[in-house]
Amino acid sequence: MIKSDKKIIIAIDGYSSSGKSTLAKEIAKILNYKYIDSGAMYRAVTLFALRNNLIQNHEVNEKKLHELIDKIHINFKLNPENKRQETYLNNENVEEEIRKMEVSNNVSFISKIGFVRKKMVRFQQEMGSEKGIVMDGRDIGTVVFPNAELKIFMNAKAEVRAERRYLELKENNVEVSFEEILENVKKRDHIDETRDESPLKRAHDSVELDNSNLNRQEQLDWIIGLVKERIN
Repeated sequence: MIKSDKKIIIAIDGYSSSGKSTLAKEIAKILNYKYIDSGAMYRAVTLFALRNNLIQNHEVNEKKLHELIDKIHINFKLNPENKRQETYLNNENVEEEIRKMEVSNNVSFISKIGFVRKKMVRFQQEMGSEKGIVMDGRDIGTVVFPNAELKIFMNAKAEVRAERRYLELKENNVEVSFEEILENVKKRDHIDETRDESPLKRAHDSVELDNSNLNRQEQLDWIIGLVKERIN
C-alpha cells in the first residue's frame, strides 16, 4: 500500500473491455481508495429499463424512462466474502445480471441518453467530493472530473478486447461466441464515439495506455509510477 496524506482523483477512461475496471479496482486497493464503477451504473439503469419493458429492438422508450428515472437508486457494497465491490439496484444485488449479454447489447443505447448521463454524473461527482477515489468509464476525465489529478485513457485492439471479454464470460459459464462478442465490442465503440451526449474521447491532458501487448502487472506498475509522481 502507498501511504500519503495527499488524496487525488484518478480518472480512467477508455473503450469497452480494455481492462479499465480490473485495473482501477487493483489501484484502489493498493492506495486504499474508493473504487467507483461508472459503467456498472449505466448497466444497472439498462437492467431496470429491460425489466420494465422500456427497450424494444434497441429502441428506448425515453419518455417513460424519464418518468421513472427518480425511482432508480444505485449504490455499491463490499461483499465481505470475496472482498469485491458489488452493484445494487434499488437494494437488490444485480452484479451478475448486469454483466450478461442482454445488458451488454443495450447499455450503449441507455448511456447515450442525456438525462440519464446527467443523473449519473451528479451521483458520481458527489461520490468523489472528498477525493481519494478511482473511477473508470468513458467520460470521467472529460465530463465528470475534468480537474482530476491523474487521467488515463485505455485502449487495445478490438480483437484483443473481444477475446478478453469472451474468456471472462466463458469462465462464468455464459454461452456466447467470439464473433458475437467482437461484433458487440465494435458496435459499442461506434455508439460511444458518435453519441451526442458526452462522446468517448481522450482528454487532452490524459496519458494513453495501449495494453494490447501488456499483462496486468506491467500495466499496474506503470500506473502506480504515475500515481507516485502526483502524490509525492
